[in-house]
Amino acid sequence: MEYIIIGLIAITIVLLIVLIFKIKSNNNSDRDTIERLGKFELALNKDINEFKDNFNRNLSSDFEKMNSLIEKKLLLINDKVNERLDVNFEKTNKTFNNILERLTKIDEAQKKIDSLSTEIVSLQSVLTDKKTRGIFGEVNLNYILSSVFGENNKGIYEVQHTLSNGFTADAILYAPAPLGTICIDSKFPLENYERMTDKTLSTAEREAATKLFKSDVKKHIDAISSKYILKGETSDEAIMFLPAEAIFAEINAYHSDILSYAYKKKVWITSPTTLMSTLTIVEMIVKNLERDKYASVIHTELARLSDEFAKYRIRWDKLSRSIDTVSKDVKDINITTEKITKRFDAINKVDIKEIEATKE
Repeated sequence: MEYIIIGLIAITIVLLIVLIFKIKSNNNSDRDTIERLGKFELALNKDINEFKDNFNRNLSSDFEKMNSLIEKKLLLINDKVNERLDVNFEKTNKTFNNILERLTKIDEAQKKIDSLSTEIVSLQSVLTDKKTRGIFGEVNLNYILSSVFGENNKGIYEVQHTLSNGFTADAILYAPAPLGTICIDSKFPLENYERMTDKTLSTAEREAATKLFKSDVKKHIDAISSKYILKGETSDEAIMFLPAEAIFAEINAYHSDILSYAYKKKVWITSPTTLMSTLTIVEMIVKNLERDKYASVIHTELARLSDEFAKYRIRWDKLSRSIDTVSKDVKDINITTEKITKRFDAINKVDIKEIEATKE
């Protein structure tokens, strides 16, 4: 706006100068007019110069104020930026440290996974052989029995027990009536199960493996039923222990015909989890029977003690009556003794009056 005003003033000055020259050329005789115009020009120049000076001073002052304000704003912005940078750096540092911790844990987990993979490969190599699978199942069964009943608790179970028919069961359980003595045998039908559940094989191959798997399980059921259920020696039931939860779940979920067949043969199929639950229930029953047995013994002894106390009461009453009788006799004897003593005293004193008195 101020630049526009200056431009207008400059244009006005130019027009006045042109007007002055024009007047000089047209009328040189009008000197008063020329002098007034000259004075006006001088005054105008003076005002313009004063305006320029004031404008420069105001403009410098405004620029200084603006510079000061801009500097303050920049300093404030700089402080805010530094504060934000510090906060963001702290958050970034924490995030980075958390990432490092997570990476460390992931690295440790990876090492454990590698170790576990090695162990799984080793376990798979062990389970490929039938004999080692049998040993694995027996060890697993022994561990469950010892975990529930304790080590070498022959009062409730035995391992590798030979029956009268010559066959040896992996374990035998001396359960309370009505269960009785139950044989437990470990079986691990793995080959056809793996083929049956292998998604890379064709449908026909998997169906063939399924039939073979069912046949394997039923053969194990028949063997357990014929070897470990003996009339008069064991219970009319036996347990087949599958050391793999996956095989047990497969049978229960998709092969109900196997369960029906086992039920007819009186062979109960169990896994590590279900066997442990069954044995825990048996342990509770045994403890309850022992507690009931001791309670019966205590009740019998208390009854005998009650009879003895009744006899003691009768005898005490007799003794009490005898004591009362003796006490009365003692009193009578004391009275007689006093009389005899007084008579002897009177005789010794030759006191006729005392003697007559004692007669009375």
